[in-house]
Amino acid sequence: MDCKQSPQYYVDGEELKEFLSSDATQTDGIAYEWEGENVAHLRFMPLRHAFGKTHKVSFAKAGAKHSDAVLKVDVHSPEDIEIDGKAVSLIPAKENLYKRAKGLLEVGTLADKRVLIIGLGSGGAPVAVELAKAGVGHFVLVDFDRVELHNLSRHICDVNDLGRLKTDAIEDAILGKNPYAEVIKYPIDMNEDIELLNSEIEKADIVMVCTDNNKSRYNTSELLVKNKTVGIFGRAVTRAEGGDVFIYRPGNACYFCLLGSDWFNPEDEEITNYESAKRSGQIPAYVSEADAEAFVQVGLSSDIEPITNMMVKLALVELSRGTESGINSLEDEFTQNYYMWANRREHHYINWGKFNNRDRMPTIMKWYGVDINKEDNCHVCGEAQLLTETGETRKLDDRMGDLAKLNLSDLNLPNLDLPDSEQ
Repeated sequence: MDCKQSPQYYVDGEELKEFLSSDATQTDGIAYEWEGENVAHLRFMPLRHAFGKTHKVSFAKAGAKHSDAVLKVDVHSPEDIEIDGKAVSLIPAKENLYKRAKGLLEVGTLADKRVLIIGLGSGGAPVAVELAKAGVGHFVLVDFDRVELHNLSRHICDVNDLGRLKTDAIEDAILGKNPYAEVIKYPIDMNEDIELLNSEIEKADIVMVCTDNNKSRYNTSELLVKNKTVGIFGRAVTRAEGGDVFIYRPGNACYFCLLGSDWFNPEDEEITNYESAKRSGQIPAYVSEADAEAFVQVGLSSDIEPITNMMVKLALVELSRGTESGINSLEDEFTQNYYMWANRREHHYINWGKFNNRDRMPTIMKWYGVDINKEDNCHVCGEAQLLTETGETRKLDDRMGDLAKLNLSDLNLPNLDLPDSEQ
């Protein structure tokens, strides 16, 4: 390392705890140096993905001899660690990592929560990272896609992740914020393994549905009802001009109830990927890739963020129920199950008021919540649920056929216009 500048060293607090509690008085490790920045992270165990130069490190408790290593770390106590008399900074141990969030969030409770995230695109990836930053301790990630060039303008991944499975890339992003989180990965299409999907939904405290196709939403919705598991669905509509978030709470309206209302058109969401849209049927199979460019409707990353932020807020409120924390006050705010957001006054939102117009509602850049009622004749959660002769719930493909016959009109947002203030 360049001795012209004062070097900075960091050691992992959890690994240090294990060393101090062991019978060993000395052990070797690895220093990962950020070249040209005079910063090194000192690890007892090698990282799965390395970075920069590496050096041999010797960790020794008081009185113990060092091995022949480039860097020699003297460990006097958990708070007193040094190299050549210079203090070494400590990456906090598990119990202290999110202490600044205590009071606002019950981080101990969140550390025990298990979140299933289906879809790791421009919506699911930031949802995963934000929940990790809040202290959620267990993640199950589902996505069969890899990071591609067209993802980079809106995705949290960068050029160094090109070609990687999204499950692997987002695992690294999660562990970069919460190195003590447990991450389980399924780089598969969940639609092809309903039994596994059912098993994971059964074990999850909450399910974040961030997919770009309706079939996965239908499958997930059915299993959320079956397992009485909370689920949050988020999507962007054409060119991310707006979007919506739906939350399923057991016993209340499900995603199929939403489909039956004229507030929502599942075919009106933005198309960001030619291949996935062709698989889902949004782009007909006979359309060439060149002609399909007219179908692709990509919004800005900043247009996606309000939607993912709402999903995260709703998730944290649900995961924190029954605890004493500052976020509990939002339980009185988030009582509805369907939320709408508009980024721009175009297409569906052309008649909405301007952001700076105080007298006309609704306006862009503001959330509006409504209650979707539970449908008695809903094929999934209603009392008149359709059954086969054997008494089993009808298969998904049959119900999708029924939905196709509904002839849902174009997205018909509710009339939220309020009288002028003088009236």
